Amino acid sequence: MQHLISKKKEAYPISDFLRSYLTRYGRIWTDSIRYRDLSRFTNAIPVYDEKGKDTLWSTVLYSESDRKEIHEQLLNAYAILKADGDTSITKYLYIDRVDQCIHGNTLPFRVRVVNRINENFDYFYVKKVDASRIYGLEIEHILSPNRINYFIHAHTIVEEHIIGIPADAFLREEIPVTSFDQVRLAKEFVKFNERCFILLLGDMHSGNFVIELTRDFEKWHFRMHPIDFDQQSHHWRKEVYLPQFFAQNEQFVSLTLKNLAPENVIQYQKEERSLMANRVRVSHGRFSALMDVMKEDIISPDDHVKKLGQQLAAHYKEPKFESCMTMGEIVHTSIMLLLDTTLPASFPRAMV
Repeated sequence: MQHLISKKKEAYPISDFLRSYLTRYGRIWTDSIRYRDLSRFTNAIPVYDEKGKDTLWSTVLYSESDRKEIHEQLLNAYAILKADGDTSITKYLYIDRVDQCIHGNTLPFRVRVVNRINENFDYFYVKKVDASRIYGLEIEHILSPNRINYFIHAHTIVEEHIIGIPADAFLREEIPVTSFDQVRLAKEFVKFNERCFILLLGDMHSGNFVIELTRDFEKWHFRMHPIDFDQQSHHWRKEVYLPQFFAQNEQFVSLTLKNLAPENVIQYQKEERSLMANRVRVSHGRFSALMDVMKEDIISPDDHVKKLGQQLAAHYKEPKFESCMTMGEIVHTSIMLLLDTTLPASFPRAMV
């Protein structure tokens, strides 16, 4: 196991075809905060966790004249996310702080919104537009158990906070779970691993997904949510799309090997494939509309498409992958296999 991505990925622009799709499904907003507005900060203070460790986020500070305008725009953006632009919901809200992630190449902003009446708070994110990320968000919204709320204005994307414990923090803090809970957690990792591979969502190491815990009678139910979609169907190595191969996820892999028999792994893979196939069937044309756009778009170099197509053709013993000309065609071919077969896509023999 190793970290499989060594080079930064370039951001891809939104094509006219993709913008038309996003407009059709209410993802475009004509007036809102822009990423470059938040970049006008005058100072930044590192944010440390409760143990004094650098979080790789910094709270940014604005001049008084800019702060008032930016905070008002941020509250309006929050109203778009939560109430389709109804700003009356912001009457008792204020912007507590704006943080920027200084790790990686996308430098997203995280905004903390607080209710002054009860001190309840929420977060949302302001990021640079990248077509790869948008395709990842849309595919996740349509074909996963998770709904994704975001909108785009010009060259900026505003995203709702995805609730959950960061998987790396979950492992680091050693959250206590029973032996039965370990089985459920292993089951979810198998399903998450399968889903990422089929959808070709890459770079899902423990820092790029969260774990949501829900109380279910006497036990806990776990669900894994991606939070980083920048590596949606971009890389040429198939292992990039399998969370099991990242060193940061080794504890989840060990947990799976310890708690699940090989026949259980296959069962859960088939269950997830069946659920995803059903989501394709009930997507009311949205999946097909997205694929029509994605198959025509360029979100990866040609040699990446060719190499990944060859690897998936060998993996599935399906020559159709080798004739794919774009990453969108590869994703479409991968998902269409769901409708024809229930054969597991991932967890090779070494895992089971």
